[in-house]
Amino acid sequence: MGLFNKKGYENFGLAMEKRRSIYDIQGTVPLTDAKIESILTDIIKHVPSAFNSQSTRMVLLLNDQHKKLWNLTAEELKKVMGPERDFTETENKINSFKAGYGTVLFFEDETVVKGLQKNFAAYADNFPIWSHHTNAMHQFAVWTAFATEGIGASLQHYNGVIDEAVYTNFDISHDWKLIAQMPFGAIGTEAGPKEFQPVNERFIIKK
Repeated sequence: MGLFNKKGYENFGLAMEKRRSIYDIQGTVPLTDAKIESILTDIIKHVPSAFNSQSTRMVLLLNDQHKKLWNLTAEELKKVMGPERDFTETENKINSFKAGYGTVLFFEDETVVKGLQKNFAAYADNFPIWSHHTNAMHQFAVWTAFATEGIGASLQHYNGVIDEAVYTNFDISHDWKLIAQMPFGAIGTEAGPKEFQPVNERFIIKK
């Protein structure tokens, strides 16, 4: 897919390195909508999940639906912040997401999780944790795939504030638990240098 010509892991390693949080996004992308849908289809099919639960759900918002999400987010945040708070900085941030091309919403289907808890009671406490693991893998896969195609994205977490507005305005089942939002678009400004903690403090090898 996309930008890289190296073989094997080198290609994947470059893709991981390319994936960054891009906040300055624009309302275009170098792909057709059909290609974006194809990428997301591959990801929802092939990303692994505990017990092959396939509990992750994704919703792709484009055009007015994308803008609608961020307008609703601004409205809900105003309610939370109250009229006495200066909304300017928050509004600018929300508008930067709305300026993008689209948004991917990530959910977990709680009916699947609860079904696994019932059928495999010994692991019941772990299924919600494993559910978030698989959702995170889907997020990473989408984010990295976008990066290989020159699309910038960031991961946002307004769930807890916008959930009801999302369920109502996009006709989403309440059984789908909202996990994250990923606005994306053409890269306006590349991400700056990234600081790394010492790898040898985070990765141990024993032979």
